[in-house]
Amino acid sequence: MIVMELVVGGSLLTFLRSNSSSLTQKQLLSMCRDAAAGMRYLENKNCIHRDLAARNCLVGSENTVKISDFGMSREEEEYIVSDGMKQIPIKWTAPEALNFGKYTSLCDVWSYGVLSWEIFAKGGTPYPGMSNSKAREKIDGGYRMPAPDGTPNEIYQLMLRCWEYQPEKRPHFDQIYAIVDKIASSCR
Repeated sequence: MIVMELVVGGSLLTFLRSNSSSLTQKQLLSMCRDAAAGMRYLENKNCIHRDLAARNCLVGSENTVKISDFGMSREEEEYIVSDGMKQIPIKWTAPEALNFGKYTSLCDVWSYGVLSWEIFAKGGTPYPGMSNSKAREKIDGGYRMPAPDGTPNEIYQLMLRCWEYQPEKRPHFDQIYAIVDKIASSCR
């Protein structure tokens, strides 16, 4: 059982889109750090989220990001039907999960890279202008999204590491948190 506090700020996706013009780089970095901290906790508890995205994070007091929606709700347009039963968020899901149905915490790492992209795109939709099938084809061919405007190079390099095609080449959340914390702490 997971017990969560009441978070009144709404979804991170809505927050990013509603406040895009006023968010600073420091605030965006802090959001990435908060998400990394939450995912580090889940990974250390051997819990796989399987649907990490801005729509499934909440914003609390002082713009603190909380991981939420542990498989409880879906946004139909972001999913496809697979095997007649499961719905999968294609643009957030690691290739090994899409291609082989194999989910590990390293799939969540892939999704964290997409979440970080969403944060710096201030609520932009990943793989803009691409259908789910086109995005999947491009990813399998080696394509990775370019950095949103204003993304620190160190954060973009981390996104690229999260999007390594081979899961064993991706960092774990302990490493991700340490990297983002260092970058966020040095931002003025």
